[in-house]
Amino acid sequence: MAHNNAAAGNAPAVNIAEQLAEFAVGVKVSDLPRPVWEKSVHHIIDAIGIGFASQHFPFAAPGLAGIAAAGGSGEASVVGGSLKLSARDAAMANAYLMHGLDFDDTHPGSIVHPTVACLPAAMALAEVQDQSWGELIEAYVAGMETCIRLGLAVKGGFHHAGFHATGLLSHFSAAVVAGKLLGLSAAEIVGAQGIAASTAASVQVFLEDGAWTKRLHPGLGASAGITAAHLVRNGFKAPRRPYEGRFGFFETHMQAHVGDVDYACIVEGLGRDWALLDTAIKPYPVCHFIHGAAEAALRLHAQVADKSRIVRVTCELPAPTLPIVAEPAAAKVAPRSDYEAKFSAQFVVAACLLKGRFGLAELGDAALQDEHTLALARRVAC
Repeated sequence: MAHNNAAAGNAPAVNIAEQLAEFAVGVKVSDLPRPVWEKSVHHIIDAIGIGFASQHFPFAAPGLAGIAAAGGSGEASVVGGSLKLSARDAAMANAYLMHGLDFDDTHPGSIVHPTVACLPAAMALAEVQDQSWGELIEAYVAGMETCIRLGLAVKGGFHHAGFHATGLLSHFSAAVVAGKLLGLSAAEIVGAQGIAASTAASVQVFLEDGAWTKRLHPGLGASAGITAAHLVRNGFKAPRRPYEGRFGFFETHMQAHVGDVDYACIVEGLGRDWALLDTAIKPYPVCHFIHGAAEAALRLHAQVADKSRIVRVTCELPAPTLPIVAEPAAAKVAPRSDYEAKFSAQFVVAACLLKGRFGLAELGDAALQDEHTLALARRVAC
């Protein structure tokens, strides 16, 4: 009872889904500040480029083949090839490719990859409906603000509870994107978010063995968001308070920490203060929790002439990130796949110190088996 009272005491006076929906309906490309437009274009191009790059990696073909086999043909394009699928399936495929290298943009405060949570649904629907670039940008911007602000509200809480925040929030942002492009009313976009609360579930068990499911999470969200918008458009009765309602999204996913949710920041300044402007394009294809340590190691590369003399490296990280990028240490110092390497502070720091760079080549099979890198990784203490 105390748990529910705490949640109720912290809950907002306004309906969050209604505020996000009204914002989405009201977004007009002609009203967007120039920096919002330009940043949106840059991040969209970045994501599409990553999609092309992913086509050259081993995870691409099996994932695309599975999505195509389970889906159906259509008029929506899959980035980097000739495959055409239905809008839902193309959105899933493109999200898989855009997130596949973990090189896509990141909003540090919300700990989400927002573009991949919004763009795949926007691209697929805008293409099949022959909509304009401006209409795509409007939907993208509405989705970005939805995704980022929901992530900011929990202060990293989803990750600490074992959920992949991008995977969770992509369901809601894609529902808003789809609702905008399908011309839904604000009330209908509320319903689409309501349905998304039942589909959002992205667990981080992939960290145990480098499985590919994280790559798929935003694609599942894109497909679910499009589905939710179509359901509501056809009269489906949906929940009206998906975020703050009893047994709603925040209570079920934050559980004992639901009292920590900052509901106000989701809607405060919406349409005036643009959260998407704080999104960063990644300089390295690794978990962004490691980027500070990687940057430090790269700067030290030139200062340490004889790397064989390094006895110990101490890597300081925020405590809540340790289980994700540094523990268990025995597994992190010997990553078995590129994905395990992306989430190993020990490996990334060692490679940066030795090579003075960290790009996609540093995640190849030869790089993962390099004895010098692995030996130094064993001397990195986090």
